[in-house]
Amino acid sequence: MPDTTDVTSPIILAFSGGLDTSFCVPWLKAHYGRDVITVTVDTGGIDARAATELEDRARALGAIEHVLLDRKQAFFDRVIRYLIAGNLIISGPRVPAWCVGAERGVQAEALASLARERAATTVAHGCTAAGNDQVRFEVALRTLNPGLEVLAPVRDNNWVRDEQLRYLSDHDLPLPAQGSAYSVNRGLWGVTIGGRETLTSEKSIPEDAWVLSAGALEQDRGKTSHTLGFRAGIPVTLDGEALEPVPLIESLEALAGACGIGRGIHVGDNRARRTKARVAFEAPAAVTLITAHRELEKLVLSGHQARLKDSVAAVYGDMIHEGRQLDLAARDAEALLASSQRRVTGDVHFTLAPGNLFVTGATLAALPAPAATQGVYGEAAGEWTAADALGYCRGILSSPGTLQTRAGQVD
Repeated sequence: MPDTTDVTSPIILAFSGGLDTSFCVPWLKAHYGRDVITVTVDTGGIDARAATELEDRARALGAIEHVLLDRKQAFFDRVIRYLIAGNLIISGPRVPAWCVGAERGVQAEALASLARERAATTVAHGCTAAGNDQVRFEVALRTLNPGLEVLAPVRDNNWVRDEQLRYLSDHDLPLPAQGSAYSVNRGLWGVTIGGRETLTSEKSIPEDAWVLSAGALEQDRGKTSHTLGFRAGIPVTLDGEALEPVPLIESLEALAGACGIGRGIHVGDNRARRTKARVAFEAPAAVTLITAHRELEKLVLSGHQARLKDSVAAVYGDMIHEGRQLDLAARDAEALLASSQRRVTGDVHFTLAPGNLFVTGATLAALPAPAATQGVYGEAAGEWTAADALGYCRGILSSPGTLQTRAGQVD
């Protein structure tokens, strides 16, 4: 493929304000002799004060312009609603999609779109060679625009944190607020925190390093009762108040985060190095919403529906985790997930206490499956007669085993 890079156009840098992207601004300017435009794609966790601080930092580092793009609603519409529908949360190796990694595809789309608007032929990101984010950005950007030059200075030059800090210090440039102790990534769906403790398997991060739940488990709080309302699988109310999904998630994050819900240490597969990686996380809204949603679904979906949906959701989770959410197969998975939610409408009641989330029950808009039968678990067969049950057990389920015994195939 011929080189279409325009060395006179600016470099569009995905900017989080952390050490890696802070280092990239002056280094890109010095190394390539080109202007740098920083862009922060807000997929959650950025308030007005943080937005101002990001712009001030970017300009102090040498960016000619800083752009803030609000993509919180797009993040929900394009990704989170399907994570909820698929009950996708970290609970095993086949369901990795959540927290900060799930938003990288949306951020990559915004980055490519801005590059197109500014006629820029080069974009850059601050990912290292050690993580999964490089995979998500590279795959998404390559899919969106195969001719776009993508730079990753920290990864490609093997810069380590101490070297980046020294570079900024030597050039009298501002250092990130958190310095080099912890790497924090925050979005609408949660927070990940990496530090020296997560490099080994023995310890958790210190209490004051938690972003959403510091001290939550040490507070003497009473139990509180709450209700989440869903319409076709979409969260629409919290404690009776109608809210759009984004503010609902933000409100639930504060509510459940204060009780330490969704806090943990995750050990997962690093797709880049094929090794195990360990990171602290906080996802109070995600854990609460998916826990409530799962309980509501149990009252609506048949066993075959649930099994089919779960199998598709596992594949979809892998695709999001690997940055392949632009693949056409992801659209097919989303269509099935959306279809499965048509009757998932109702209220879920739950209680919160420090370290404890408990679903007490649910009220459905339609007749729930347990209420549709005349049977009573353990007591009355309902639609079956005793003869029906006997015939099912002896004539249907037992037949394969009986025939295998007669044929001498059972040990």
